[in-house]
Amino acid sequence: MGGVFVCVFIFFLTLLTYIFLSRGRREPQRRATLPPGSMGWPYVGETLQLYTQDPSVFFAAKQKRYGEIFKTHILGCPCVMLASPEASRFVLVTEAQLFKPTYPKSKERLIGPSALFFHQGDYHTRLRKLVQGSLSLDTLRNLVKDIDAIAASTLDSWGGGHFVNTFHELKRFSFEVGILAIFGHLDARYSEELKKNYCLVDNGYNSFPTNIPGTPYKKALLARKRLTKILSVIICERKEKKLDDKDLLGCLLNSKDERGETLSEDQIADNIIGVLFAAQDTTASVMTWIVKYLHDNPKLLEVVKAEQKAVRKSNDEGNQPLSWSQTRNMPISYKVVLESLRMASIISFTFREAVADVEYKGYLIPKGWKVMPLFRNIHQNPEFFSDPQRFDPSRFEVAPKPNTFMPFGSGVHACPGNELAKLEMLIMIHHLVTKFRWELVESQSGIQYSPFPVPMYGLPARFWKESTV
Repeated sequence: MGGVFVCVFIFFLTLLTYIFLSRGRREPQRRATLPPGSMGWPYVGETLQLYTQDPSVFFAAKQKRYGEIFKTHILGCPCVMLASPEASRFVLVTEAQLFKPTYPKSKERLIGPSALFFHQGDYHTRLRKLVQGSLSLDTLRNLVKDIDAIAASTLDSWGGGHFVNTFHELKRFSFEVGILAIFGHLDARYSEELKKNYCLVDNGYNSFPTNIPGTPYKKALLARKRLTKILSVIICERKEKKLDDKDLLGCLLNSKDERGETLSEDQIADNIIGVLFAAQDTTASVMTWIVKYLHDNPKLLEVVKAEQKAVRKSNDEGNQPLSWSQTRNMPISYKVVLESLRMASIISFTFREAVADVEYKGYLIPKGWKVMPLFRNIHQNPEFFSDPQRFDPSRFEVAPKPNTFMPFGSGVHACPGNELAKLEMLIMIHHLVTKFRWELVESQSGIQYSPFPVPMYGLPARFWKESTV
């Protein structure tokens, strides 16, 4: 019996020893690694490669070589690029709290540190609700008549066959619509002063940041100070009138937080200028592409003309302004807008910054690294949009797959003014195709970045009113 007991004891001791040793030899957990990619030269990284070619070509080549997640180093920052819908949703929606919006300090100085898109958390939530409220569908419904008048006035000045820089003219149109949405009917003297100084800020926004007198950036800083003073006067006048206006300024002035505190003048000024920045160049860029795409697709242009001429006929041949219901019932033109947003992809990517080490699909995104969802790459991916280089509005007869079409971004930092932008585009299309024929002055098909992609030289063109043909 004693020998059996010893054998059993030795067996269990051996078994326990094997289990213990096996546990000790277990493979250590794989640690996340950085995504594949090249960091380029010290400090400079791959910034020169990015800005000496079409960014679409640069990012597409990277994606082809490394896959849908890759690293690089641009603008002095290590970056992780994301070119899949799932990764974009991860950063912008499902785990948005791990990635804060980020901009270079030089740009923040020009717009103002209190602007909506520089923040996360309660302040961002509060401001976003205010901006969304001032640009809600109910509010836009009441702006149609005024936007229609601005569009008619802007485009009517193009007739006669003289040279027009389409992009510059459409920037003027989108600026005036922005002023309308922010202030309502603003005194002309204030509007002109705002426009003059805003243009200087706009010109310096993407210039080299230096305080040397006479440089575009220094001029922009000085113009920014003047904008603050002008806005202060406008704000004081509005406070004295104690109006309950529903425009953006009214919403900002009448807002109180849970402690009953109102926004400061600096906070209001920063957010007004931020909205102007977000609204003007992007919307004008897309509208410029619409003019080109319609010109380059004559059969489509005729179909759009037929749709819009039917609208014009129902409005006593244009003697009555467009109505809200009419702008909501332009199916062909609306698909032209959507396809233009996809093709042009004005917002090619967006900047976020990891606030902690983040693991995604086995890759490490280190804290402090920039993270850039590449909207343009997704919009140009043949897996989601067949023959993506072909302008085909009919593709939007079927809704795109989720997270594959993000012209206004996604998540809590998506553009709150997207409905206003689309409304502007539809109204512009109506006046363009019912009143004009046009030809492009330059035949080049290139793209320039300023910083948003626009047709080369701003799409110079000549316009003739149909009635004079």
